[in-house]
Amino acid sequence: MLRAAGDPVHTSHEALVPQFEEALVRRDPASGRWYAASAHLLWIGNRTRRLDGAHVELLAGVANPVGVKVGPGTTPADLRALCARLDPEREPGRLLLISRMGAGRIRAELPPLLAAVRAAGHPAVWACDPMHGNTVRAASGHKTRRVGDVLAEISGFFAAHRAAGTRPGGLHLELTGEDVTECLGGSAGITEDRLGERYETACDPRLNASQAVDVAVHTAWLLRGLAA
Repeated sequence: MLRAAGDPVHTSHEALVPQFEEALVRRDPASGRWYAASAHLLWIGNRTRRLDGAHVELLAGVANPVGVKVGPGTTPADLRALCARLDPEREPGRLLLISRMGAGRIRAELPPLLAAVRAAGHPAVWACDPMHGNTVRAASGHKTRRVGDVLAEISGFFAAHRAAGTRPGGLHLELTGEDVTECLGGSAGITEDRLGERYETACDPRLNASQAVDVAVHTAWLLRGLAA
């Protein structure tokens, strides 16, 4: 990415440890609002988004833009309650909802959630995380993802938004420019027997450079209406 001198750089990370984030919260003397100073945007995961939990309490109390992962099994009522807690003023730019359903579930589970958020009047930005809902375990024991599943979930995300008349707002990916062998398939042709060649992640499997380009090209086709 090219950036002109003086352009702002925005950072984001998961607010996984509330005690760490709370220690970095500061009050803006001009507005009187409280901000988490560790990043521009903080997000919470699908497993830490309990309505009565510490993670939601933390993000509800700061004025930063905030994000929430929305996984399979989320009901419209669940999501409406979360949106009301995190975005009570229905403030544009406040709330990012990141769907991570899995390729086999997104086309069925996302549309009612899009409708619920829209009906409740929250101007949320919707992004797609096509990685976490498509994690599998290879016979070798490596945690991995198939590029075909990643592309299928992105396609389902776009299809749901087209049908609802809403806008797909972005992708939430895990990738690296290194020539790793952590995800299967794509133009890199990574097969299960090759996962151990350069499996370097300490946590989640990442797309390598050529697989990331596969995702970018597929998304460009979707934006132009040349793929389904």
